[in-house]
Amino acid sequence: MEKHNFRPHKRLGQNFLVDEKVLEKIARTGEIKKDDLVIEIGPGLGFLTHKLADLAGKIIAVEIDRKLVAILKEVLVAYRNIEIIRADFLDIEFQELAKGPAEKVKVIANLPYYITTPVLMQLIPKRNLWDRLVLMTQLEVAERMTALPGTRIRGALSVAVQHYTEPEIMFEVPGSSFVPPTKVMSAVVKLTGKQATGKVRDEKLFFSVVRAAFEQRRKMLHNTLGANLGVPKEILMSAFRKSGIDSSRRAETLTLDEFAILSNNIRELTCKN
Repeated sequence: MEKHNFRPHKRLGQNFLVDEKVLEKIARTGEIKKDDLVIEIGPGLGFLTHKLADLAGKIIAVEIDRKLVAILKEVLVAYRNIEIIRADFLDIEFQELAKGPAEKVKVIANLPYYITTPVLMQLIPKRNLWDRLVLMTQLEVAERMTALPGTRIRGALSVAVQHYTEPEIMFEVPGSSFVPPTKVMSAVVKLTGKQATGKVRDEKLFFSVVRAAFEQRRKMLHNTLGANLGVPKEILMSAFRKSGIDSSRRAETLTLDEFAILSNNIRELTCKN
């Protein structure tokens, strides 16, 4: 940083992980093999990239900051299996990155808070294109991803992540592990893609129901869905009865299967009318 007169941008959430033990643990969590393709989002100064390159067949590192790209090309010049792309990951077609002969594609990222949900919602529906996601994010977000039905912090993100993957918090990381230090705890989450169960007949409607249900999370389901889903009240109440779900419950109490059953019945009853 001194050599290149580089200062971290608060706007981009640039806190660089420098703790050697944590870097090693992240690499181990990825279970990376020599025939793997690793896509690293936000490589920063390349500390983790070094370790990943020693393990993987190929690394594609996607970095948005032009100055960091220049630094990465210098510090990683000895590696022949690293491709550095200057881009906003959200503007990239992931399937284009994931193409190639690699047996498995793994995604590893240290995500600032403001971009965590957009990146997840770009990646998790494409679970057929990757084998594993290993994400560093704020502990609060990690806990929301893994929150179970009935817990206060369960929300739309919890349902979306658990619909597509099996998420697991691997370990927590203190703010002192970063430069500059963060003011909050972070956590590393492993997400393993799972096969769709077939219970959801219309994914677009399913997620519309989920989003509407959590829009006013303190309200009972019949109120928040009635206000935010745009479905006639008589159809909505019929769907609750057919699903065997008490409409006075709150969104965080519903399981994935219950959301699926409710959205399927809303779809069926709407089509009949």
